Amino acid sequence: MVLEGSSEALCPPPSLELRPSCNKSQPSPPLGSCSTPHDGLFPGDKEPVKYGELIVLGHNGSLANGDKGRRRSRLALYKRPKANGVKPDVIHNVSTPLVSKALSNKSQHSISYTLSRSHSVIVEYTHDTNTDMFQIGRSTESMIDFVVTDTAGSSTSGGGGGWQVQGAAGEGVGGGGQSAQSTISRYACRIMCERSAPYTARIYAAGFDSSKNIFLGERAAKWRTSDGLMDGLTTNGVLVMHPAGDFVSEPAPGVWREISVCGNVFALRETRSAQQRGKLVENESNTLQDGSLIDLCGATLLWRTPTGLRRTPTLKQLESLRQELNAARPQCPVGFNTLAFPSLARREIVDKKQPWVYVNCGHVHGYHNWGYRKDKGHNVGPGGTAPASTGERECPMCRRVGPYVPLWLGCEGGLYLDAGPPTHAFCPCGHVCSEKTVAGWSQIPLPHGTHAFHAACPFCGTWLTGEQGHIKLIFQGPVD
Repeated sequence: MVLEGSSEALCPPPSLELRPSCNKSQPSPPLGSCSTPHDGLFPGDKEPVKYGELIVLGHNGSLANGDKGRRRSRLALYKRPKANGVKPDVIHNVSTPLVSKALSNKSQHSISYTLSRSHSVIVEYTHDTNTDMFQIGRSTESMIDFVVTDTAGSSTSGGGGGWQVQGAAGEGVGGGGQSAQSTISRYACRIMCERSAPYTARIYAAGFDSSKNIFLGERAAKWRTSDGLMDGLTTNGVLVMHPAGDFVSEPAPGVWREISVCGNVFALRETRSAQQRGKLVENESNTLQDGSLIDLCGATLLWRTPTGLRRTPTLKQLESLRQELNAARPQCPVGFNTLAFPSLARREIVDKKQPWVYVNCGHVHGYHNWGYRKDKGHNVGPGGTAPASTGERECPMCRRVGPYVPLWLGCEGGLYLDAGPPTHAFCPCGHVCSEKTVAGWSQIPLPHGTHAFHAACPFCGTWLTGEQGHIKLIFQGPVD
């Protein structure tokens, strides 16, 4: 039952010792891993222990303005030199006017649950020498290890019914925000990593602010658990989807769930910012696996373990694949000019030799400014030559009409499911990668904005179209 300011909920004594964990202990899968910003080597270790990497979807290798410090598209996380994890220790029931005084100790981590105007519950946390804690959010304050902002294409404006959200600035968890329009929380989530093998990583909603506090106001969804503890959800929620099977060998999507402040797993709320939580899912955990997706309502992150990353291509290998494609001297079947994929460093600049594709059939051509077809139901552009809204063209090889776009190699190796040859492209954006990669991502429903789930290109975030969401590329070899 969700407590909405009920003073009857204050059954426990003013203070009591908490149990060792805020949520049920759960077995760690073999691939369980954890993430840590690179603070250096742990004393005595010959090599840093790498928990895994977080990759923001929709950025093809780097942010639009470049990766800088903690604001980047991908972050490798390593074992810290000294543990900074925390665990719940003591719970206090206090009068709400005394909350600010109770939270004034900046050396003590705590979570405050406001039940009503007159009553609050404060859970104090103590140092945990067995875990590392890493925080993710929109704030640029120093306690945030990975600064994440809204991804272009993850529109936060609704279109029709479905999930409604609130601006993250309304969470009341301190300053440091960047944009009043962003729906990503300033202190979105935290990942707790076990410092000993198998280095299990677990995700929790909400992060501690500069005063080491998490504050869940009167409007936030919160409740007392069956064992007398407290739990709650953040304003727009932290959603997680674990793969149904092995992310690389048998890619299949799981079910999107919501993670609570204490790491428990729930079905999705009726609306994204509703006060009523979804149903508890007892047989699922907050343990991250290779391929787990984390949605922060504005950006989606992919978790890759060291084991999974070993099966993906490096930037050097991607460059080799590019050179192999160009060495085959693909030609435009109409103009007979040789085509070439541009350097990976020129990923946003269209080159005159760059291959283009008709995404409805897969035929690869050089660029040409003809072949527009009128299409019933669309407005005709200037001169009566092209649909103004679609720009669709007729393929000269098979006469199929559809979008005609330049091809780009997927530069973010961590998004690949294997190191296979780049033979396929996502539709309609034209990002090229292996067949297994396009097939895997085409079946994963990603949260879009605040109200929808839709398969999208992991390299740019464009919604996929067509029957499969991808196409096999048909190259014309050299005539000589």
